[in-house]
Amino acid sequence: MLHGGPVRRPRPAHQPLAVYLPACIGTIFGPAPGPGVATAFLELCERAGVEVRVPDGIAGLCCGTPWKSKGMSAGYAAMRERVIATLTPLLTRQGSPPPLVVDAASCTEGFLTLLAGSPATAAWRVVDAVQFTDEVLLPLLPEAPRLPSLALHPTCSSVRLGLDPALRRVASAAAETVSVPEDWGCCGFAGDRGLLHPELTASATAPEAAEVRGLKVSAYASVNRTCELGLTRATGQPYRHVLEVLADAYAGRTPLR
Repeated sequence: MLHGGPVRRPRPAHQPLAVYLPACIGTIFGPAPGPGVATAFLELCERAGVEVRVPDGIAGLCCGTPWKSKGMSAGYAAMRERVIATLTPLLTRQGSPPPLVVDAASCTEGFLTLLAGSPATAAWRVVDAVQFTDEVLLPLLPEAPRLPSLALHPTCSSVRLGLDPALRRVASAAAETVSVPEDWGCCGFAGDRGLLHPELTASATAPEAAEVRGLKVSAYASVNRTCELGLTRATGQPYRHVLEVLADAYAGRTPLR
């Protein structure tokens, strides 16, 4: 197993514009050397003067995908009940509730599925952190000192969410030139498949990896930690969440090589 990441902790806020749900995969799979996406997203929020709240009990919350994908319906139902019980006091109020912001594209999709179909959650809006950054943070931030170039890997979930236009805009805020390989596709990591069957990921990423190795870029980015792991293994280059790359640009941190 790979090393773990930081424990998710509550974060109070007086007037939050959003409720932030850092994904558990950021704790299960630690980041490449650097701050990790949760720290990066909070850095960007602070620079933009935007308050977000991380709820109490966050360390025990999940989008339920690990249970759902394995057919463990009882575990999935239990997690759904826990999520709704935790979030209801924060989101039940007059007017529109603040959006729920998630920092991994597959987990954003997972929370959308988890909360769908219930009258109690019908007014709740789940937003990926990249979309929130595009819509809310970038208009409040000055232009960053951009990197010369960036290789970008969209994901299956980012495509299904319609996230890719926002993803490209956020990437373009971090780098002068953004390259999406023509041969990009599903990395095949699929939660734990890339751990148990690395040959699956190696096969799935081979065409894209060959194209990436021909690029001369300053940084490599995606929007999901497991996909980043799959592309890092395939290319030998450190893939990180695009919000980490953007936060580094503002902070003046040197890109990983």
